This record gives sequence, C-alpha cells and structure tokens, in this order.
Amino acid sequence: MSSLFDDLKYKLARLNVLEKIIATNVVVFVIGLLLRSYLVWFELPSNFNSFIIRPWSIITYAFLHYDPLHILFNMLWLYFIGQMFLNLFSSKMAINIYFLGAMSGGMLFLLGYSLFPGFFGTNSTLVGASAAVRALLIFICAYMPNQEVRFFTFNIKLWYIGVAIVILDIFGLFGMNAGGNLAHLGGALLGYFYAKQLVKGNDIGRGFESLVGMFSNMKLSKKGPLKTVHKNKTKVSGYTKADFNEFNTQKKIDVILDKISKSGYDSLTAEEKEFLFRAGK
Repeated sequence: MSSLFDDLKYKLARLNVLEKIIATNVVVFVIGLLLRSYLVWFELPSNFNSFIIRPWSIITYAFLHYDPLHILFNMLWLYFIGQMFLNLFSSKMAINIYFLGAMSGGMLFLLGYSLFPGFFGTNSTLVGASAAVRALLIFICAYMPNQEVRFFTFNIKLWYIGVAIVILDIFGLFGMNAGGNLAHLGGALLGYFYAKQLVKGNDIGRGFESLVGMFSNMKLSKKGPLKTVHKNKTKVSGYTKADFNEFNTQKKIDVILDKISKSGYDSLTAEEKEFLFRAGK
C-alpha cells in the first residue's frame, strides 16, 4: 500500500502546474458526487450580500463542477491550452492568468446580476473553471494573434479562434446559461488585457503573484523554531550560480517571446523553437 502511495506521490510531483489544477478539479468533482450539499458554501452567489459572507467563493467556485460533461470539456481545454502555454511562458504566469481570470469572470457575474437583475434573474450561483480557462485561451490568441494552428485539414490563425469563442459567449448571454457566459466574457477580458499589457512590457499579474508569495512566506514562518543557516560560499553578491543561470535563461526566453510577438512563431529558428520546448519542460 505504501508503495502505491509513493508511486502516486511521485507521479503527482511530476505534473506541471496546470495539470495539478486539473487533478485538483477532478478530486473536488469526486467529492462533490458524495458531499455536494457541503460544497454550496464554495459556490459563487449572484447576490453581493451573500458574497460578502463568503468572499473565498470568488476563487473556489472555479474548482466546482457537478456535471461530468462540464468538467470533461473544461479540463480538456485546460490540458491542450496548457501544453502550448507552458512551452512559451512560466508556470507563475499561468497561475496568475488562471486565478485572475477566475476572479474577473466572477466579478463580472456579480456585477451583471446586481445591475441587470431583470435580464439575468436573481438567486443564481456560479460554478466551473470556464472563466479561468477562457483567460488562458484568449491570452494566447491576443499575444500571438497571427500564429497558426492546425484545425483538421487546414491552418487557422489564433485570433480567428479567439474572436469566434467570444462571439459564441456573447450569443450565449441570451440562452439558458447567461450567467456562465457572462463569466466567460470576464475571463476573456482579463486574458486580452493581460496579453496586450505584456506586449508593452507590463506584467499586470505581478501584484497578485506578490500577494500569493506574501501569504506563502507567512505560512513558512510559522513552521517551527529558527534553524542555523550556514553561509553559502558559492554565492556572488548574494546570488548563486543557479540564480545567474535562471536569469540568463529567462532573458533568452524574453527575447524569443518578443520576436514571436513581432514576427510570429514561424519566424523562430529551429534552435530557438527547441530552446523554448526545453525551457517549457
């Protein structure tokens, strides 16, 4: 039994950050099959007064799925988008866009139901990772709009896919899942804005990343008594050789991404494409 758990632990450790999110969603889905009534407090309510007493729901709703097809399609989208995204960008940026997309979708959902109750209705709740997944998808489409991907027997530019997805979500506002499609648009707006700002050199997710880092440091500081720390003699001006290597790698990635944003993915040399692939791993 311990060997089985060790094997499972090893495989989970080798998952990339988005695959770990997929695994978390699947685990929560299974829990929901057994204890759905207990998960109500993690759904995002459409009423601001209800939201105030459970503010965590602006994030937790994105991990709840009750319909097998709902989680299947969301996780398939996330998996395939993740393969492309993590070959080009860092895991930290993936986390930033995913969670900010979920929060943006949730906020637009709340605003829509509060400002236009006659159109959207009342006393609804939001669940699902669609807004977060939309944020990642539209980010890629906006950052590399002229990059082509294979679609059955022909190539199609990413911006065509992005526009088609957004149009479908707009039409969806007049269907049975108006609130869900409103959240999709919130995630799409975040992804588009994030990409356009990144092209200008502004990473709007840095603030969120710093906030997460602050909470992580707070947890680490509570773990136990202070331990003796020996000075690492291999450091130069406070940085190790590994730090310098990481810095140089990131700079090279930034240069390649800048080239992609200006001339498209096809303008890269075989060596540059291979470097991005290895860096994504």
